Amino acid sequence: MKVNVKKTRSYIKSKLATKTYKRNEKEFNQIYNLLEKAVENGESNSALLIGQRGTGKTTLINAVLKKLNEKVCVVENAFIVMLHGLIHTDDRLALKGITSQMNLENAVDGKVFGSFAENLAFLLACLKTGQQESTKSVIIILEEFDLFCSHHNQTLLYNLFDVSQSAQTPLCIIGITCRLDVIELLEKRVKSRFSHRQIYLFAEDTKNSGDTTLDLYLDNIENYLLFTNDFKCNLPPEYKRQWNNSIIKLTSNKRFKILIQRLIDIDSNDSILKNILTMIVSTLNDEKESILLEDFEKEIHRFEEDEVLNRLLDVSILEMCLLIAMKHHCDIYDTQTMNFEVIFARFTKFVNSNSNIQNVQRAVLMKAFEHIQNMELISSISHDGAKVQPEYRIFKLMLQPQLITEAVSRYTGMPTEIVQWAKSSLI
Repeated sequence: MKVNVKKTRSYIKSKLATKTYKRNEKEFNQIYNLLEKAVENGESNSALLIGQRGTGKTTLINAVLKKLNEKVCVVENAFIVMLHGLIHTDDRLALKGITSQMNLENAVDGKVFGSFAENLAFLLACLKTGQQESTKSVIIILEEFDLFCSHHNQTLLYNLFDVSQSAQTPLCIIGITCRLDVIELLEKRVKSRFSHRQIYLFAEDTKNSGDTTLDLYLDNIENYLLFTNDFKCNLPPEYKRQWNNSIIKLTSNKRFKILIQRLIDIDSNDSILKNILTMIVSTLNDEKESILLEDFEKEIHRFEEDEVLNRLLDVSILEMCLLIAMKHHCDIYDTQTMNFEVIFARFTKFVNSNSNIQNVQRAVLMKAFEHIQNMELISSISHDGAKVQPEYRIFKLMLQPQLITEAVSRYTGMPTEIVQWAKSSLI
């Protein structure tokens, strides 16, 4: 059984580490048709793939290229150029990346020589002197497309889109971005040469609702944890059957479904699920040969705590002081409700009792209080339509007080007086 557990652990981790593309067939076909026409028929085009982070935009592009390569050898029939806005931070670096990846004449051992103007003229000459029938197609993928829009005068984007409208070298440009307003970032001359084809990619939970989302999430869990035919594993059939039965029994458990729904409500990102499953699978050993409901409860509880703690560690020291004042208020009055005036008075009392702590203007404190509200660490309680001044509005603390104490202990650079205040008896 020792060998079986080790192989099971390795098998599931390999599935979790492998990016698979299974959804968004409509968007997949749109991108595939664009690139297929560019490679096979020499058609030039441009498009933007837009979607929030974690929706699988890059995975979709890679899946399209993989499928296209099965039909037509992309390497032999096209140049694939991959640029990233976080790496190619100006047009000069982007141009060097294009020239190097296309193996052009002035690229030697990955180094590109000459000024930006000379390289741009050279690249445009190479792209414009080919014949459409015999020239290799060029596919340029621009990751973080919105960052390329911040380059000086958008010179490179203008010239690339301009070439894509010409009848010489087939050029297909695919921009990937999470900015919905990315078109507004383009200069007028660039915008006029862009095809305005925008393909939107949505997360599963924005396309589905209720039980459907939960069912899809459970299907993902089963897909990662079950032994399937698409991933080969040299294990006894009886062992695989027993393992699969235990996983199916787990995912059909009512408590398990409630637990997973709680995770979906926090964050339905597939990468979060993979991280949790990786931690759970790593606990398998000779004494513990199966995955239990308690494993998921433990990891999801840890994820919930870490999520809140990470948000707390992002607040300023002033905002942390207000949260400490809220914590003391909750401890004294055994209630989670308060208003700004109560917290302001408690903070002022702390400042007056510590000569090393500088006082802060009321308006600045009010701004910090509003930021805490925007971070959803406190929530406003309804006043039944009555008009209440901002400083007297009732709020509820959405944190466990002990989390604030833990965040203070982990906070880098926190003054000693504030740490002692958080841990001390009530003031």
